[in-house]
Amino acid sequence: MSDEWSRRYTDGRVPEPGIKHLFSAENRFQRRLDVEAALAQAEAEVGLIPEDAGAAIQAAARIEKLDLSRIADATVAASHPLVPLVDELARVVGPEHGEWIHWGATTQNITQTADILVLRDVQRALKRHLAATLRALSKLADSSAAVPMPGRTHSQHAVPVTFGFKTAVWIDELTATVDRLERLEDRLFRVLMGGAVGTFASFGPHGRAVERGVAERLGLGTMPVPSRAVNDGMVEFVVVLGLLAGTAGKIGKDVYALMQPEFGEAFEPIPHGTVGSSTMPHKRNPQLALDVQSMSAQLRALAGPALESMMHDHEANGGMTALLEDLIGQAATLSGDLLVRLSVIMSGLELDEQRMRANLALSEGLMGSESLMLELGERIGRQSAHELVYEIAQTAAVGDESFLDLLLRNGTVREHLDAARIRRLVDPSSYLGESVAIAHDMARHARTVADRLDFHAQAGALTQSNAVPADARKDGMRLTAV
Repeated sequence: MSDEWSRRYTDGRVPEPGIKHLFSAENRFQRRLDVEAALAQAEAEVGLIPEDAGAAIQAAARIEKLDLSRIADATVAASHPLVPLVDELARVVGPEHGEWIHWGATTQNITQTADILVLRDVQRALKRHLAATLRALSKLADSSAAVPMPGRTHSQHAVPVTFGFKTAVWIDELTATVDRLERLEDRLFRVLMGGAVGTFASFGPHGRAVERGVAERLGLGTMPVPSRAVNDGMVEFVVVLGLLAGTAGKIGKDVYALMQPEFGEAFEPIPHGTVGSSTMPHKRNPQLALDVQSMSAQLRALAGPALESMMHDHEANGGMTALLEDLIGQAATLSGDLLVRLSVIMSGLELDEQRMRANLALSEGLMGSESLMLELGERIGRQSAHELVYEIAQTAAVGDESFLDLLLRNGTVREHLDAARIRRLVDPSSYLGESVAIAHDMARHARTVADRLDFHAQAGALTQSNAVPADARKDGMRLTAV
C-alpha cells in the first residue's frame, strides 16, 4: 500500500507513529511467510507433511532470503497476490521439500492471517499512543481542575464549567475507546485456517489440529467457523477506530474554536518558525487541530465501506475481501497519524485563564440564571421562579441594563434574596458543581488506564517479532487477497 495519500506538510511537527511501515510489501510478505512456516510446522507435527519439510520451510521463510524482484515480476504475470511468493519460497527451500509448502491452504488463509499479525502490531502501537495522550490529558485535567470557564451549549453560554471538566469529557471518551479496542481482541486476533471454504476438507481429519498448531505458533486464537466470509472482527476494528476518530475530531474542533481570537482560551503549541500564512505574517494557525479534524473525517468515512465489506455472497467474495483489506490499511495509518497529533496538542496545550474569566463576564451575570432560579424556586416555586427569571434575563439580553441590576431592582426577587446573596448566585465561579472533583477523578482514571496500556505493551514486546523495516513509499505491489 502506497502512503502518498497520507503525507502531510505537518508531519515534521510530530513523531512518526510507527504504523505505515507495517503495511510495506516487505513486512506483509514476511508475515505471510510466518504463516506459511507455522502451517508447515503444524502439518509436520500431525504427520500431514514430512517433518524434515516442516523444518526446511521454517528455516527458509525469511524475506531476506527471497528475491523480491522475481516476486514482483511474477505477480504482474500471474495476477495473483500469493502464488508468486509461494513459488519463490519453494525455489529457496529446494525441490526436495518445496512441494510441501502451502499444503491444503487457500490464499486467504495465509493473507488474512498474516494481516491479522500486522493488525496486532498496529494495535500495540495505537495503545502506546493512547497511553501517551491519556497521560497528557491527566496532567491537564489536574492542573486545570479548578480553572473556571464558560460552559457552552449550542455555542451559547450555558452554565460555568472548569477546563478540567472539559478535559474530563475527553478522557471519558478516549478511555471508552481503549475499552472497545481491548474487548474486540478475542474476535479479531484469530487465524483463518479452514481451507477453501472453511470446512477443513483439504486437511483430512487433522483440520482442527492444524488450526490449533498454527494459532499456538503465531500467538493467535481460532475461529469457531473458519469461513472466509466471516470478517466481522476486522470490520469491528475499523468501526471502533471510527469512534476514536469521532472523539478526536470533537477534541480538535474544540481546540480549533478556543484558539479563535474571539475566544482566546486555549492554544495548541506552535513552535517558533512555524509559518501560518504566506502573506499574513501574524497568523498562528491551529495546524494540528485542523489535521485532527480532517483525519477524523477521513477515518469516520471508512466505517460505512467497512460495513459494506460484510456483504459476501455465499462462502467468499474476493471483492469484499479486497475492499476490507484496503480499508484496514488506511484506517490504521490514519489512526496513528491522528493520535500522535492529539498527543502533541494535549502535551503542549497553553491555557489563558485570564481570558476565560473575561469571557465568563461577557454575559454580565446571565450565566447565573439557573443558580438564582433554583434558589428563588425554593421560596416561590420552581415554575414561578423560572418565569420571573426568564423575563428578567430576556430583558437584559436585548436591553441596556445588566442582569444583575435588573435583579437588584425587582421587588419579588428582593423580597426573598438580599443583594449580597444575589451577587453570589450570579457569580460564575460559585456555580461549578462537581466540576473540580470530576476533573481529578478522571485524571486518576486516565493514569490508571495509561499504566495498564504501558504494562501490556511491555509484556507484548517480549514476545513480539520485529516488523521488517522498510520504506512503504517504495511499495508498488498490490497485495490484495482474492
